[in-house]
Amino acid sequence: MRIRPLCISDVKLIEPVRLRDDRGWFCETYRKDLTAKAGIQHDFVQDNESCSVKAGTVRGLHFQIPPFAQAKIVRVLKGAILDVAVDLRRTSPTFLKHVAVRLDATTGEQLYIPVGFAHGFCTLEDATVISYKVSAIYNRECDRQVRWNDPALAIAWPAAGGSAILSAKDGAAPTVAECDCLFD
Repeated sequence: MRIRPLCISDVKLIEPVRLRDDRGWFCETYRKDLTAKAGIQHDFVQDNESCSVKAGTVRGLHFQIPPFAQAKIVRVLKGAILDVAVDLRRTSPTFLKHVAVRLDATTGEQLYIPVGFAHGFCTLEDATVISYKVSAIYNRECDRQVRWNDPALAIAWPAAGGSAILSAKDGAAPTVAECDCLFD
C-alpha cells in the first residue's frame, strides 16, 4: 500500500496495491505498521458502515470533540463519493481549508482524516456503501457538526442547493461562525 499526503499534509490518501489474477484481486486495506510509518498512529476502535440509496446524498460535516475526538480512515465498498475533510484546528495554517477527493469502489483508495477535522461526503452513485474506521467510539455528547454548504468553507459539492438529500440534523447544522466547538 502507498500512503501520500494531500494538499493539507495531515490528510493522506491511502492507495492499496491490488494483486490481480484470473479470479479477481486481493489487497490489504489496513496495516498498522505501514500506516504508523506514514504518521497515522491510532488504535482504531470502531468500524462504521453507511449506505446511501440515492446519488446526491450529503452526510456531514461531522466531528467529535475531546475526549472522543476521532481520526478516520474512509473507503467506499460500493459506488462513489466526493469525500471532504475540513480543518477545524484554529492554530493550523490551513484552518477552514479543505481537501476534497473522489473515492470509489473501483480503485479502493482510502482517505485518512486526522483529529481536528470535520468530515462529510456526497454520493455520486445510487446505492453507495461507505466503510470507515474511527479512533474513538461514538459519543452523543461529543458529536458536533458544521453546515455542509457554509459559504465560508467554499466547498464545490456535486449536489448543490436544493438538489442535495440531507438529514434534518445536517440541514440544521450551524455555520462555522455559529460553532463554538472548534479545535484549539
